[in-house]
Amino acid sequence: MRLKSVLIRSVSLCLCASQVVVATPPQAGCSLPPSLRDEISKKYPGTRVVSFADLGEYRRDLFKKDHGSRCPGLVKVDFYGDGKPTWALVLISGENPKRKAELVVARQIGDTWETRSLETTDGTPVVWREGPGKYDGMSEPNTIRAKNPVIVFCGLESWAILYAWTGKEVVKTWISD
Repeated sequence: MRLKSVLIRSVSLCLCASQVVVATPPQAGCSLPPSLRDEISKKYPGTRVVSFADLGEYRRDLFKKDHGSRCPGLVKVDFYGDGKPTWALVLISGENPKRKAELVVARQIGDTWETRSLETTDGTPVVWREGPGKYDGMSEPNTIRAKNPVIVFCGLESWAILYAWTGKEVVKTWISD
């Protein structure tokens, strides 16, 4: 009888635990490759990638409307046009309203990661990629003709900055203010 009682409790606990796991939205889309995660933790201690949990309900819905369930703080992008694994990520530290955010581009070269900080700001911005093309901005340069995919760094409903690689340097223009 005692064994039956223990068995029933164990099965009940497993069922409850599996329901919790199923009910919790997966954050795997916000996970960095292990070697990049190690590099970021060394170079940017105390930071983490922006996830849906960091956005308020309204901003979370805004982001999902245009980008679905993609991670708001991480996107794979062939920014340099060389086909090497490259990620744009928004790293945050601190809590609102004193939260700091940094846009970083990380490219794998051999066994190491080359990282480049593109921008820092307050708050909790998001990131996504757009395809190559002509982009008209509000600041110099007013027009960017990108041969490779571009990165958009955005404070939802506030501002957006587009970054492109020219083959020699990163250029940026404000596309919304």
